[in-house]
Amino acid sequence: MLSIEDNPTSEYIAVIAKEDGVNIIGLTRGKDTRFHHAEKLDSGEVYIAQFTDNTSAMKIRGAAEIYTKHGVIKSGG
Repeated sequence: MLSIEDNPTSEYIAVIAKEDGVNIIGLTRGKDTRFHHAEKLDSGEVYIAQFTDNTSAMKIRGAAEIYTKHGVIKSGG
């Protein structure tokens, strides 16, 4: 049985919006990278996302804190 640590596609991130209008865009995995999901957060909202077989990357626009197993990243102003 695989655990979360054994499967890189099951990695989670948490995004906390620090301003209204933070955008999160999921990008597909595979030959052609495409947008496949978008969310818009207001200040104080939290979004928890998972990398999957379909999601290889996420683009975050706006002031937010992104929590990963590697640490905290701050985006925007």
